[in-house]
Amino acid sequence: MVQKVALVTGAAAGIGAGTARRLAQDDVAVGVLDLDEARCADVVASIESTGGKAVALGADISDRGQVTAAVAKLRQTFGPVTILVNNAAVSGYAPFLEMTDEQWNTVIGINLTGAFIVSQVTLPDMVEAGWGRVINISSMGAQGGAPNIAHYAASKGGIISLTRALTHEFGPHGITVNTISPRFIAGTLMASASVAGGHQRAVEAEIQAGPIRRAGHPGDVAGMVAYLASDEAGFVTGQTLSVNGGRYIA
Repeated sequence: MVQKVALVTGAAAGIGAGTARRLAQDDVAVGVLDLDEARCADVVASIESTGGKAVALGADISDRGQVTAAVAKLRQTFGPVTILVNNAAVSGYAPFLEMTDEQWNTVIGINLTGAFIVSQVTLPDMVEAGWGRVINISSMGAQGGAPNIAHYAASKGGIISLTRALTHEFGPHGITVNTISPRFIAGTLMASASVAGGHQRAVEAEIQAGPIRRAGHPGDVAGMVAYLASDEAGFVTGQTLSVNGGRYIA
């Protein structure tokens, strides 16, 4: 059996860390990538402690040179990349009329352009293999919007559109491309920013807004990633799958 190799971005904590660990349970070798390679050590150690395979990688995903070097290290360690999880993202709050060019460009540059770069660097491996999975992490903020996150919502909406475009280009090569759109997931940057920004009341309202009245957990998203990365999901592509506790956008 050929070793499946995954690259998970933003994998030092939160959804990315949970996803890396979950994929390793399915005998996937995982590149655990984050801005600071040293922060990935705990995730790699936890995977290896249960017999899995993982390697820590460091890169700013908005920098093509750094991404290329990190992916080369992953290929050298485990082989060509056949599963990509575009999870790395930044967030923040700013009223639209006060939002600066720097704030806008930073969020778009990492959340959307970063996914473009990482996808472009890794997809040739999947084309060569005739099999691949690209799983992009968006957000309910892209589907429903919210005040003070125009840059974040736009970047995550772009992820959904990027998914649909890549579906058509790479489906003929045996590659599926899907989006997961989570609702408030504990331990993520967006959740932490919400609390730090004094939005605790809004956070509680968000948690109570769906039929399943709890915050989501990284494992909730990781389980969906594992399915989409599997052979069983070979006829699922171009979809935006909401992991949101049943909260629907009107």
